[in-house]
Amino acid sequence: MTASDKTKAANQMWGGRFAEGPDAIMQAINASIGFDKRLYAQDIAGSRAHAAMLAATGILSDKDAAAIGEGLLTVLSEIETGAFQFKVELEDIHLNVESRLTEIVGEPGKRLHTARSRNDQVALDFRLWVRDQSDAAIEGLSGLMRAFVAQAEAGADWVMPGFTHLQTAQPVTWGHHMMAYVEMFARDRSRFEDARRRMNECPLGAAALAGTGFPIDRHMTASALAFDRPTANSLDSVSDRDFALEFLAAASICAMHLSRFAEELVIWSSAQFRFVRLSDKWTTGSSIMPQKKNPDAAELLRAKLGRILGATVALFTVMKGLPLTYSKDMQEDKEQVFDAADSLMLGLAAMTGMVGDMNANREVLKTAAASGFSTATDLADWLVRRLDLPFREAHHVTGTLVAMAEKKGCDLPDLSLAEMNEVHAGITDEIYSVLGVENSIRSRMSYGGTAPDQVRAQVARWSEALK
Repeated sequence: MTASDKTKAANQMWGGRFAEGPDAIMQAINASIGFDKRLYAQDIAGSRAHAAMLAATGILSDKDAAAIGEGLLTVLSEIETGAFQFKVELEDIHLNVESRLTEIVGEPGKRLHTARSRNDQVALDFRLWVRDQSDAAIEGLSGLMRAFVAQAEAGADWVMPGFTHLQTAQPVTWGHHMMAYVEMFARDRSRFEDARRRMNECPLGAAALAGTGFPIDRHMTASALAFDRPTANSLDSVSDRDFALEFLAAASICAMHLSRFAEELVIWSSAQFRFVRLSDKWTTGSSIMPQKKNPDAAELLRAKLGRILGATVALFTVMKGLPLTYSKDMQEDKEQVFDAADSLMLGLAAMTGMVGDMNANREVLKTAAASGFSTATDLADWLVRRLDLPFREAHHVTGTLVAMAEKKGCDLPDLSLAEMNEVHAGITDEIYSVLGVENSIRSRMSYGGTAPDQVRAQVARWSEALK
């Protein structure tokens, strides 16, 4: 296509207002087809629903609507097979599709844009795309949760150390630790579900900003596109990007949770911890150190939050100062969301694979659980229950015993009864029944606690919910 042909094509789409085509630099900054072509399926679905509604309301003839519908399917096929030629001079996916449709069906193609604007068209396309991505995120999270539940079921009674400040705190079970992430990702899933419900209103028919004088049926197009209802205010319809911001906010929190477990995998798979073994699928070697097995997938997942959170901040910044209604600034909304959605879906898939493949080193976990005086709280609790000591006094007695053991270079169960009686005469040999890590985890029977029976109850609950 020559320069004059490009100018002619652009002017045909814009109408008679502009005598000259855009400057090359203006064209480059203005065009969005390089990225918004990802909206082709949503754009075509919206146009087909619009054409059917125009025919049903008598605005468009049945013959023209049928030609448009078939022509749009042809355009869809060309795009999906790679035969479609996207043209920068046509700026965006909307004009590219409409131009090609008109080439295919002729005059009826020029009637498609009746009673709508690119403002409500892009609001529709983008909302449909984000809704699809929300569905994908919900499905991906369900799969990840199932992977964690499977790990929890296998290790419901495997003892491991629980940490605060990355210091050994109290013994917990592997299953309990896995189920903590099920709860986290369940909240993420509910955020996407909640955002999806709120975004499920159709902006098509708001036109440029004020609605239209044509007798359109917005409820018909909303229903055809599986929306709950049409949006109720035309100004808000074309200027709203809350649905994208909510998607990004939910994605950022979810990516933060992915990053937290990725960090645990990096720590746990180190030679110093050896809590888990990651399969070769999710690790790489070193170019110089043959012994290395690096948790690169986990490290990259840990970094994905930066991209997703950055996209969230970027879109908030774009939207924060915009007066009603549409401004060209809003063209900068899509690339951020596209990148964040890609990063999130990749992260969910990779984490599901890693969780499914990882093997816990049960003996190392158990040994680590018994280190660092992890049953000190059990000792203090015993003093309260059996000797009726105030908790603060029991805490002091226990701290003294920990200091004694530390000085001797042993653990609490290794102290003799005589040594314990030096600190408090009321201690009996029953104390040894609470100092073992197995006894400790079995005693934590409060709802949501780490006792194996409690873990299995949560596994059963989530297994049923995730069917």
